[in-house]
Amino acid sequence: MNNLEDILIPLFSIVFTFGTIFGIVYLYFITRHKERLALIEKGIDAKIFMYERKPFYILMKLGLLSIGVAIGILLGNLLDATTVMDAEVAYPSMIFLFGGIALVLTYFIEKKLNKKE
Repeated sequence: MNNLEDILIPLFSIVFTFGTIFGIVYLYFITRHKERLALIEKGIDAKIFMYERKPFYILMKLGLLSIGVAIGILLGNLLDATTVMDAEVAYPSMIFLFGGIALVLTYFIEKKLNKKE
């Protein structure tokens, strides 16, 4: 009986998780489709569904985040080796600090690039 539970619990967890995600996405698209059809039937111009998309610099964001995390790991190691700070505090604090700095820096760079366009 214990063997069967060891297999069924993770299986049901995975199926339930993906089923929930699928259900939410399915409801979102079905609702959006019905809403658009209702607007089109009322004679509203379909241009309201079009929106101007500004460029999204995902590679720059991921690159700067990776650099920030790497610097955080290096400085966490430095803090762990040279101070009395514990590794459990040094590593996460530096990773989050420099990862956050990288994301804020990316925001300002994107803002500047979008303003040029």
